[in-house]
Amino acid sequence: MSITQQSIFASYDKDPKFYDEIFDEKGNVKKVYQTLFDLYSGHSSQDFAKLNDKAKASFFNQGITFQVYTDQEAKEKIFPFDLFPRIIDTKEWDVIEQGVLQRSKALNHFIWDIYHDKKIIKQGIVPLDLITSSANYLHQMIGIDPPGGIYNHISGTDLIKHADGKYYVLEDNIRCPSGVSYVICNRTALKRALFGVFNHYNAHTVTDYAQNLLEIMESVKPRGVDEPNCVVITPGVYNSAYYEHSYLAKSMGVELVEGRDLFVENDFVYMQTIKGPERVDVIYRRIDDAFLDPLEFRPDSALGVPGLFSAYKKGNVCLVNAPGTGFADDKAVYTYMPEIIKYYLGEEPILNNVHTYHCSRPDELKYVLENVDKLVVKPVDEAGGYGISIGNRLTKEEIEKVKKTIQASPRKYIAQPIMSLSVHATYIEESESFESRHVDLRTFCLLGADKEFVLKGGLTRVALKKGNLIVNSSQGGGSKDTWVLKK
Repeated sequence: MSITQQSIFASYDKDPKFYDEIFDEKGNVKKVYQTLFDLYSGHSSQDFAKLNDKAKASFFNQGITFQVYTDQEAKEKIFPFDLFPRIIDTKEWDVIEQGVLQRSKALNHFIWDIYHDKKIIKQGIVPLDLITSSANYLHQMIGIDPPGGIYNHISGTDLIKHADGKYYVLEDNIRCPSGVSYVICNRTALKRALFGVFNHYNAHTVTDYAQNLLEIMESVKPRGVDEPNCVVITPGVYNSAYYEHSYLAKSMGVELVEGRDLFVENDFVYMQTIKGPERVDVIYRRIDDAFLDPLEFRPDSALGVPGLFSAYKKGNVCLVNAPGTGFADDKAVYTYMPEIIKYYLGEEPILNNVHTYHCSRPDELKYVLENVDKLVVKPVDEAGGYGISIGNRLTKEEIEKVKKTIQASPRKYIAQPIMSLSVHATYIEESESFESRHVDLRTFCLLGADKEFVLKGGLTRVALKKGNLIVNSSQGGGSKDTWVLKK
């Protein structure tokens, strides 16, 4: 079925340069979306305006917000949510799930090796200076064996579907990947606004994440502990992801704490309660490495716990994720992921990498400087879409500025071809109709001592500005509910 002029999809603009998630090359609705498309086409623009307001009210009432930082100020905003869900069939999801599990396992092996034997470096597969020059490499972690042998308990893998219809990994996030609470709240909001649509599709639940996260945390308890006491540590209410911190703690039924609520005595961590001190065994930390412990890292940190790292080194507490994982999701290390997977797992990569140029390499730096207008330039250690330059959107003056920035510190930048992110029908308030917008997908993978789990869903992020390729909420993006269909 194609679009009619009377449909709320009438203004939908199909561009053959991009892979369309909803429509095939002939302009017909794909089979997996047909029922949903018919249901949505039965609503008027006035209906959707009301439903959109209902969804926004749901987010507002739940306190689902995030911070957007500018040079002048930080603004708190309601997380933008789109009413049209993304659907992923079983066959397609199986590839994604196997691929992100493969990457997470390989990264865990890689981190262990780097902080122990460094075999991958000795065999010349990954250069030593690439690791030691990373701001996220911690020499304090050398020789430390985390409980259960797991470093990256939680991984967020960002995927795009290119014009060729294949998935590509844009980046791995294994420090403090965020966004999973929005996945769950998106499902809740859509059910409140359009509950009936779920009667027509058999989609996997996403509300089992918190239970699986708690089980993962309990699986990496310190030795000698039978029933671990788990907590979530947050920088506090002013952090951009505080809603998520509080949501996950509540969903798991564990305490949400700040650094001032904990103390260390004889290399054990305790939580102050009205009943007296309680020992803490596993900490899901949403605090960056540098602020964890003022005795070991930044001495001016008021967010962390003095002595925490010493307790961790002694094996008396587990930190989820482990400190020092950040060098492995450095965008300069990303290029080596195919080799890392082959080296540690003896397997071919299931998911594709995007070709990446290292500006630290003279020949590749030369190419990047000569072709900035055709590339996406990214800082290796930033998140949230900050610092990204998309070459074909820049003026000549802006291109020259980017060149100077790269030349001042080549190690801090990589460049990639401008990928054609797939597009999806997205409700646009201004036009009160559905239009095509670029999307990506963040998946969430959990690794424990004896358990692994991939959330059957994910955060489909949407670039709400027409033509924009940056989907991050901090850059004005929104998100969709993501349905993974059961067999």
